[in-house]
Amino acid sequence: MSVDTRFRNAFAKCPLVAILRGVRPDEVEGVGEALAEAGFTLIEVPLNSPDPFDSIARLARRLDGAAMAGAGTVTGPDQVSRVRDAGGELIVSPNTDVSVIAATVEAGLVSLPGYFTPSEAFAAARAGAHALKLFPAEAASPKVLKAQRAVLPPSLPVLVVGGVTPEGMDPWKAAGASGFGIGSALYAPGVTLPEIRERAARFVAAAKPEGAT
Repeated sequence: MSVDTRFRNAFAKCPLVAILRGVRPDEVEGVGEALAEAGFTLIEVPLNSPDPFDSIARLARRLDGAAMAGAGTVTGPDQVSRVRDAGGELIVSPNTDVSVIAATVEAGLVSLPGYFTPSEAFAAARAGAHALKLFPAEAASPKVLKAQRAVLPPSLPVLVVGGVTPEGMDPWKAAGASGFGIGSALYAPGVTLPEIRERAARFVAAAKPEGAT
């Protein structure tokens, strides 16, 4: 199965990306298992976390088959190969850098670049991005996303990232959001595993389509 197909299957199961900024290698497996048990299928370790490649390697091994792991805050094409070598499959960036997207596609990994304007979104799509993340969403609005969605390829998923809460998802979904990236509202250094499980369950429940069980 191709990585693109695995990503689409994982995203269809749960359209959320867990952002574990600040996670340590000695805790990442427990956190990852708690998230996978709650239903998360996509997890990123930002590269400005402690020893991120070690965490990605541990996460990829522990969650193999249960969730896709990868890196966030990827800002240079040289980092893509290091993520691949660690066993990561996701390359998430805060910006639109076509060289990073191209390196990701060439490496056979999943590209999720950040964008804010239609010009960035179309540049990312042309470079081969598998999905886009609207970032930072705090500086945008559902009305902005709805206008962008009117011109973006319908098949290209758009995730909203930044300031997302379970209670705030519905307006974004109505505007065309395909999914969400969840950071400190889900995980932050010092948050206990029971609290992570509780938060994860709330986000997964809120992300389900209306009427789904």
